[in-house]
Amino acid sequence: MTAFESFTGLDRDLLHDAVRQSCAKIAPTWPLDRMIAVNPLWERREQAWHSVAEQLWQRAGISLTLKPDDYRRAWHDGVIAERHLLQAQTEQGGSHSVEQLLRALDESPADLNGLPLLEDMADPGIALPGWPVLINQQIGQCCAAWFDHEQADWRPGESAGLYQAWRASMLEDRGLSVLSACPQLHQRIEELPCEPLAALAFAVERLGLKPDEWHLWFDCLLLRSLGWASWCAYLRWQARLQGEDDHSVMALLAIRAAWESLVDDRQRGNGSRWQQWRADWQARLQQPPSAAWRALQLWQRAEELSWQEQLHNRLCQTQPSATPEVPVAKLFFCIDVRSEPMRRALEQSCPAIETAGFAGFFGLPIAYTPLGTGATRPQLPGLLAPQLQVSDSSGDAARDQHLTLLRQSRLTRRDRWRLFERLPASTFTLVESIGLGYAGALLGRTFGITGNDVEPHRSALQPREWAQLAPQLPAMTVAQKGDLAERILKAMGIRGAVPALVVLLGHGSQSSNNPQAAGLDCGACCGQSGEVNARLLARLFNEPAVQAQLRERGVDLPPQFHALAGLHNTTTDEIRIFDPEAIPAALQANWQQLRQALETATAKVRQQRAAGLGMEALQDQPDRLLSRLRRRARDWAQTRPEWGLAGNAAFIAAPRSRTRGIDLQGRAFLHDYDWRQDEGGGVLELIMTAPMVVAHWINLQYFTSTTDNLRFGSGNKLLHNVVGGHIGVFEGNGGDLRIGLAKQSLHDGKQWMHRPLRLQAVIEAPRAMIDEVIATHQAVRDLVHNGWLELLRMDGTPLRLERRTAGGWQPLPGFE
Repeated sequence: MTAFESFTGLDRDLLHDAVRQSCAKIAPTWPLDRMIAVNPLWERREQAWHSVAEQLWQRAGISLTLKPDDYRRAWHDGVIAERHLLQAQTEQGGSHSVEQLLRALDESPADLNGLPLLEDMADPGIALPGWPVLINQQIGQCCAAWFDHEQADWRPGESAGLYQAWRASMLEDRGLSVLSACPQLHQRIEELPCEPLAALAFAVERLGLKPDEWHLWFDCLLLRSLGWASWCAYLRWQARLQGEDDHSVMALLAIRAAWESLVDDRQRGNGSRWQQWRADWQARLQQPPSAAWRALQLWQRAEELSWQEQLHNRLCQTQPSATPEVPVAKLFFCIDVRSEPMRRALEQSCPAIETAGFAGFFGLPIAYTPLGTGATRPQLPGLLAPQLQVSDSSGDAARDQHLTLLRQSRLTRRDRWRLFERLPASTFTLVESIGLGYAGALLGRTFGITGNDVEPHRSALQPREWAQLAPQLPAMTVAQKGDLAERILKAMGIRGAVPALVVLLGHGSQSSNNPQAAGLDCGACCGQSGEVNARLLARLFNEPAVQAQLRERGVDLPPQFHALAGLHNTTTDEIRIFDPEAIPAALQANWQQLRQALETATAKVRQQRAAGLGMEALQDQPDRLLSRLRRRARDWAQTRPEWGLAGNAAFIAAPRSRTRGIDLQGRAFLHDYDWRQDEGGGVLELIMTAPMVVAHWINLQYFTSTTDNLRFGSGNKLLHNVVGGHIGVFEGNGGDLRIGLAKQSLHDGKQWMHRPLRLQAVIEAPRAMIDEVIATHQAVRDLVHNGWLELLRMDGTPLRLERRTAGGWQPLPGFE
């Protein structure tokens, strides 16, 4: 008989189901070196948004709105008007006057930590800081040690599972009894079952929980350790991409449940902590959200309606600028919101240029391993698994071998130096050992005067050495390359005559001493720079054999067709074009026009961004402004190198002719799409199931990190300590793993730089095509029908928007 089977009074299948449901509610968080934006509520999308908001408030005190003062300020600034409040009330069935809603902002909802756990009940026997802090710290240190495969020289219980390693370490740690002032703690630990499922059964039976409470209690437990639960969910996500599974979330849940049984003093009489907890639990379950809480939901919705109105007016009441019939060049940018101002500036600088938006991995399903390293990284969205492995090559095997040995030698020396830097007290011994020269280097890095601006995949190679290398696709037949090129061209929306000069622009950020730097890079490239993808695809398009294949398949390529790759540095707004010397002579005039336009546009965008970075005084001094931005990118004390995707609020899939020249304030993801050239709707299906979902993930990461940074954000950057080399960060020296964005990525110290608004997804396509995708894909249906994003359709002359809900298509409120 197993330990689990000994709990004869429990319905094992029911317990299994409650555990499975609770673990399935946790969304993954990606590691620091590939930090992509994630909707932390993704696994709750099958429920209506407003229901999830209420549940999270009740269960964990989680807020999905800003504070009352933020909405009061939006009212006084005219961002929210009376019509928006009335419209929000119509949707939610309210009947309050504007004066009542304004007064409600003076009545903040009572602070609520969520449903109580036994650890929250006052225990006069335990010393400060109390059970919740002690438990959070102990679980955090245990998980940090268990999951660390990078920094630690020793891992506990490597041959056992997470729960078993935790239990073994608890048995060995006699200090916990002293810290908790609970001499019985060690005896209680010994009573814990050795298997996680048995521990869960032990806990629910010990604490007298009824089957209909199990799922709710488990959810509350995991929300208390949401960071580590999210990391466990990432391991599960990766395992499932490979057709396997991972049960770390269940092990963490068992640890959390076991702690609840450990803090139980076994008393059940009147006035006991257990009885107090049970009474408090039931009372909180019956307590509905306050009127003040409901008022904040209404104000939140009113601000979303205000932005929806602005978006409608910009799209439907502004005349777009003309699109060139024969463009000098066509530039493909990532759909990232930071591309929107740059695209607009380029087209204004040179009206003969055409720009387009496409996911920044450019359709290449690759993982990339820099030559001479074992560091493989995915270069595609986290929703997908790589299908091709790529690396660098000079085209000469002997030269590749020489560069490999050279790089490995340098990396070995560098790793030894970094090991010395991270030894205890090395902050002092390093300077003492090598003199004040190192202190000078520290000062230089602090002010951005010195510093390394080399991208990680170029490290340990000199510029002249790196110039000999280019990313290479694995061995493929000409036909296979032709298939890949044709599929990507179709997805990019290129039909008919292809422009003679095509530029593929990836993007990446630049910052120093920033553990979350990948969060500023390309989300479509799994938190990496898009350089590798852009260069690979340009190289593929330029192969004569591939061009011949495309012409045979009916693709109208001009005789002098050439593809360029480039990289948009979103910190400094510089654009670097790779290998311009390879441009054919027939296209040199096009290149000169493009080069001039790039110089003008990048300077203009930097000028526009200056005020948001506190550089208003340099707006009219382009050279000094660029110099300061470069120093800012190298400054290892800079907590706000750029604002990333702050402000994102819309996703638009339509021809560029609908948005060209319209100022969308850097708040829109722009994906080119023409339904007239999408026979069968396959491209629309790809857009709605991949880029639109990725944009939603980004939107909800920024949303939740802003509204509740304690649970969904990562707090203060100044207090970050890296966990496990790349797993994530602690805020301080322990506790729960922090997920999401730091406060410095959202707030400038005076005001929010991001306003939490659910995504407005605008698509130009017939109703039937959009409805087909919704009917076919459950995840898209959940997002639309349950209000996780607003799906709008662009149609008609004059142009208008209509909204898709669970009840079908409806005129946009206020524009019937």
